[in-house]
Amino acid sequence: MAADTEIQVVQGDIVAQCDVDVIVNAWNRNILPFWLLIPQGVSKAIRNAAGTAPFRELARYGAIPLGQAVLTGPGKLPIKGIIHVAGINLLWMASQNSVRLSTCNALAIAYQQRFRSIAMPIIGSGTGGVAKAIAMAIMREEAIKSAFDGEVRIVEFRRSEKVLLKPT
Repeated sequence: MAADTEIQVVQGDIVAQCDVDVIVNAWNRNILPFWLLIPQGVSKAIRNAAGTAPFRELARYGAIPLGQAVLTGPGKLPIKGIIHVAGINLLWMASQNSVRLSTCNALAIAYQQRFRSIAMPIIGSGTGGVAKAIAMAIMREEAIKSAFDGEVRIVEFRRSEKVLLKPT
């Protein structure tokens, strides 16, 4: 673990974490166009708050290997970017390995881009079907091993926070 890494678990809404540099979208393999999908969970919240610009940008990357991550702009959110991770397979299921790889690759992007803080949902625990406790343990383990030395915030969903958007 990098000496300055701070890992915390908070309850809230991923799109309300506007005091971090970047948030993570627990996405799919990006094989179907975003406009064909009925977004759920984290992706739905991000699309509703950020708009479609990050998803249009993401579409240019094509298929994303399971566990890989891609950085896009933030859309209407007042943060520096959104890291989209391919946390579920073609059958819409996550595994411990896809959670591990997704976390590792999201943190690698945060490190490479010199972000100071990242907020991540509990990857794979929604549609993906991995138990929250297992996914969180894996994410903590990967954060400890990561070279990323900023704030790692794991966000357990709880509806109630207001989302601040960039003026249009």
